[in-house]
Amino acid sequence: MNTFLASYYQKQNQAISITQEQASDFAKGVAQDYNPIHDVGAKRFCVPGDLLFSLVLGEYGLSQKMRFSFAGMVGTGVQLQFPDPVNEAFDIRDNNDKLYLSVERQGEVAFCQTQIESFIRSYVAFSGLNFIHVLVPLMKQHQVMINPARPLVIYESMSFDLNTLEFDQVELTLVDQKLAVDGKRGDVTLSFELHSDGKLVGTGEKTLVMSGLRPLCEEKIQGLCDLYESRKL
Repeated sequence: MNTFLASYYQKQNQAISITQEQASDFAKGVAQDYNPIHDVGAKRFCVPGDLLFSLVLGEYGLSQKMRFSFAGMVGTGVQLQFPDPVNEAFDIRDNNDKLYLSVERQGEVAFCQTQIESFIRSYVAFSGLNFIHVLVPLMKQHQVMINPARPLVIYESMSFDLNTLEFDQVELTLVDQKLAVDGKRGDVTLSFELHSDGKLVGTGEKTLVMSGLRPLCEEKIQGLCDLYESRKL
């Protein structure tokens, strides 16, 4: 496992567990993600999907092509089973065989800690910017908003395709964002590019689901933004 992730989980045999404090520290300290569901003591607490993604890279390396499909939110006290050895496709489940994450991978695999840490930090920092800088403009564009009383945005999937693994540091750039509204559900697709030393080294896509959509209220959406920024401060 990548050493920079060591303080965000415990591992016994192939079982990985994450405390609320570890999940919250990762969300705020690494991903700059201030979603209340990652707060210690939150009623609907869950581990950030970005931490699960990071732990998979730390455990299994960075493959040229990878796809992560999220199937459930990891709550308190869950023991996640990281299979060993793994095939090109594998699942992360708990002791009760409940599925949380499906992973597919192809191509060469790199285990360089510097490279993996840079990839993780760049990607999760991009995730931390999503709400204010991406989702709110999309909601305003489509004149809809999430429920301000229960603002739920669910991580659905993420994939990337690297044309080379010959890099140490990588930067992620958002190149397109789309929202498809279907009743109270909104499907968000974010497309990004990965660059190293000014060269394009890969592309990727992230999908999110926004639930409980309703007509946009400028005052309430601004209230959500203010709350988010105040939590950040």
